[in-house]
Amino acid sequence: MTISFVMPVLPSIKSILKRPKRVWHCSRRSSIMKYIDEYRSPELVQGLLQKINKRAAGLVKPITIMEVCGSHTTAIGRFGIRQLLPDNIRLVSGPGCPVCVTSIEDIDQALWLAAQPNIIFAIYGDLLRVPGSHGKSLEKIRAAGAQVKTVHSVLDAVALAKSHPEQKIVFMGIGFETTSPTVAAAVLQAQKLGITNFFIFCSHKLMPPVMRLLLAEEELKIDGFLCPGHVSTIIGAQAYDFIIKTNRAAVI
Repeated sequence: MTISFVMPVLPSIKSILKRPKRVWHCSRRSSIMKYIDEYRSPELVQGLLQKINKRAAGLVKPITIMEVCGSHTTAIGRFGIRQLLPDNIRLVSGPGCPVCVTSIEDIDQALWLAAQPNIIFAIYGDLLRVPGSHGKSLEKIRAAGAQVKTVHSVLDAVALAKSHPEQKIVFMGIGFETTSPTVAAAVLQAQKLGITNFFIFCSHKLMPPVMRLLLAEEELKIDGFLCPGHVSTIIGAQAYDFIIKTNRAAVI
């Protein structure tokens, strides 16, 4: 007799077919994802610091590395990486946070749109308290009666448009190349569903032109970029070729 499957509700079978215990070295949600504990190993950190200090000792001048990713900025600050590095290696934060790079002009336009009648203005929650040029924010005008809704996903805004066909739903798209494909997918989804009251206030930015502008500022003296992982997955490494060809800075 061959047992092709085991039902967990049958203790008698479970007692017969005892499975060996598995030792998990990573998250149980994935057998591929690793390096959770490894990245937090004090021994490995000390080893890396020794190598960094050895190489830094041979530098002819101090170097400045700029990260252009909000997640990198958070991680560097959270784990005190700046304090661990030698004095001649300086980390500076660039424009990587989607909210931080949203201009005050865009916020002013968002405030005007959100205040219009028959409009539901959909945003991510971290935009709520960003002030415009006159100190107003989307949170303040919502308290005054404007229909400002926070959503977790742009697809939530599509669902909002479907459930409120009598009103115009305007979603404010922010961020870099990472978030723009999701907004494009939402537009296609709205078209597929025949939704005609869904609109995008597009405030997306491109990362390579920003980096080009930063390199043009000689006073910044950037020696290298720690490139954003998610953005690089979208645009590819070749997007940074212009930096390498000019030999102006390193790209990591």
